Amino acid sequence: MVSSRMSISVDEFYGKAKRWKDEFGELRRIIQECQLNEEVKWGCPCYTFQNKNIVLVHGFKEYCAVLFFKGALLQDANGVLIQQTENVQAGRQMRFTNVREIAAMASILKSYIYEALEVEKAGIEVNFKKSTAYKVPEELVHKFDEMPALKTAFEALTPGRQRAYLLHFSEPKQSKTRVSRIEKYEQHILEGKGLQD
Repeated sequence: MVSSRMSISVDEFYGKAKRWKDEFGELRRIIQECQLNEEVKWGCPCYTFQNKNIVLVHGFKEYCAVLFFKGALLQDANGVLIQQTENVQAGRQMRFTNVREIAAMASILKSYIYEALEVEKAGIEVNFKKSTAYKVPEELVHKFDEMPALKTAFEALTPGRQRAYLLHFSEPKQSKTRVSRIEKYEQHILEGKGLQD
C-alpha cells in the first residue's frame, strides 16, 4: 500500500469547510486509513493510488459524498452506490447526511475503497458508450449542413468533448434554447475546445 501523505491544500480545504465540516473530517479519517495519497483536484480532496484517481470527497446542499471514479465496476454488495444522473457512466457516489451515518458505514466504505483499489491494480477500465451512441440534436445537424467546417471540427474533438457537447445541446426542451447553446459554443468547437475549456 502507498503511504499516505498530507497535503497543505487538502488541509486548507477541510479547514475552510463550513458545511459538512465534521462529516468531512470523519470521511478523511476513514479514507486515510486506506493509505491513499491525498491532493486537491477539481477543488475537492481527491485520493489516489499510483497517480490514479480512486475516490473524491465533495459536498452538496443536501448531502456530502464519496465519489468512486470507477464505481460502475464495483460489486456494490450493500446496494449503497448512487449514479448521480443517467448520463454518468463510470462514477458512483456513497452519500451521507451526518457523522453517525458515516461512522455506521465505515467498514463498508473501507471495503469499497479496497475493492476500487483492486479494480485499479487490475487495470480494469469502464467501457464508455461511444459518442455515436448519443442522439445528435436536429438543430446541430442543421448547423453542420450550414457549416461543414463545424462538423469537421466537431468530429476532430475527443470522444469525451463530443459527448459533453451532445448532452449539453440536447438537454433543453425548446428548440430555440438548443439553437442558442449551439451558437454560443460554435467558436469553441471550431477552435478544438471542449465545453469547459
